[in-house]
Amino acid sequence: MKLLQVQVPDFRVLKDVDIKFDRRFVPNIFPLGSLNGGGKSTLLQLVFVLLHCCTNPERKIFIKNLLHGFTLNDDSSDRVLAIIKIWDGEKEVEIKFLACHNTCIENILKQDHEYKNNEDWKLSNFEKLENITKNIYKTEQDIEQLEKAINKLEIHEKLENDDIKHRRFQQVMRELFYNNIISSRIRRLPVADFKEEVEEMLDSYQLNLDELSQEKEKIDIVLQKISTYLHEKNIIYICNYSSGINTEENEFVLCQIGDNLDINKAEAWLDEISNKVFLAAPISQVFLFTHHEYRRRFFEQNGDKNYDSELKMSKLKLPGFFTYDFAQPMITVFTNAINEDYRDAIKTEGEYGKRYKALLDDLNSFLVYKKVNISTDLSKIIFQLDTNDENIKLYPEDLSHGELKRLSIYLWIKYNKIEDAIVLMDEIEIGFHPDWQYEIIRDLEEWSPSNQYILATHSYQLCRALTPAHIRELEPKLIKSDNNIPL
Repeated sequence: MKLLQVQVPDFRVLKDVDIKFDRRFVPNIFPLGSLNGGGKSTLLQLVFVLLHCCTNPERKIFIKNLLHGFTLNDDSSDRVLAIIKIWDGEKEVEIKFLACHNTCIENILKQDHEYKNNEDWKLSNFEKLENITKNIYKTEQDIEQLEKAINKLEIHEKLENDDIKHRRFQQVMRELFYNNIISSRIRRLPVADFKEEVEEMLDSYQLNLDELSQEKEKIDIVLQKISTYLHEKNIIYICNYSSGINTEENEFVLCQIGDNLDINKAEAWLDEISNKVFLAAPISQVFLFTHHEYRRRFFEQNGDKNYDSELKMSKLKLPGFFTYDFAQPMITVFTNAINEDYRDAIKTEGEYGKRYKALLDDLNSFLVYKKVNISTDLSKIIFQLDTNDENIKLYPEDLSHGELKRLSIYLWIKYNKIEDAIVLMDEIEIGFHPDWQYEIIRDLEEWSPSNQYILATHSYQLCRALTPAHIRELEPKLIKSDNNIPL
């Protein structure tokens, strides 16, 4: 998988960006340089979010967050977010991401006699269908809880022991209350009245489910027709978003696929691409795909509702997102290796695997006069100074930022088996000695040579590890002030 070209006409600080990457270059590593404020991080985040989130319903919220405030010129126009060309191993495919109003799609559909004067043919139906589907799922879950509660109450009526009856009744009420199905008022009702109330609620929920299902069927019919016409133009609907703080989500994101890819296979193709795109960046970065309200709180500490909590949530939902963390990924790698060895022992009736030993040898090769291991309870990483046959315990402050970061990047790539992927890395050189900034190019090529790496950087040392033909730049370009010579 290779990124061949990125064009961004106008997004935040990015203006008229057009960068190409030759898939034949060896190594397939491209430093992306500019002075501060040139938009390197913005470009990596834009490419990552559009590709990583465009097909997964749970990730589309990050596209909405990224585009919040991205305005259109008028109601009848569309606006290009990015044009991205991908090499999938067999062919080059162009993907154009567009933002538009519904009137833009009306212009595509207006020639059809079924469409004329039909108010139901709106792109907002996609979002409406998503919400109805969620409501149907929630209603079905609530109905299941209510049916279980009624069954338990019927069993409750047959019990003779008053203490057991009371405990069972309280249990039923707590389950319904904690699942937000009943209110505190209903909890105070006597058993007979409570059961009658629950039965009435069940009837109401079932009626509501029938109405939701009928509405879903109607919208499905409309959307099938809209999708047919969009597909004729090689267009896929992605999501809607809001261009303003206090406005409804009346703008839409579409994806137009190149003619050399069958539109009926495009979503599956995009889904495959989405799992081959990764972003690594410093945790101190402001990530545009977090919610705009939390970004405003970057400098605030407001209980649980702060930027840090939003960032943690983002990391849980974006499997391709990495922030150069160290301890937890390393613990995970160790425990996975130990568990795999244990499974081997079970399968072979006693013959343990060698993954744990190989991991130790692998990681210790990174360290000079130091050793690393995991505690016997698998709860923490242990470092030791290894000199003159003495093992002296080391603490986090005894290791350099560069050592820990190099280990974390290696673990992330190697033990997550990131291969044949597009890996976007922001400010990889931070914390590295100039020699390591130069050597990280060789490291990446050695750790996983099938990947393509695009490295947003300020480092001359890193850039000099490759030929000038590998270097890509954004305005304002990196220039050596002493002789005014570009990189």
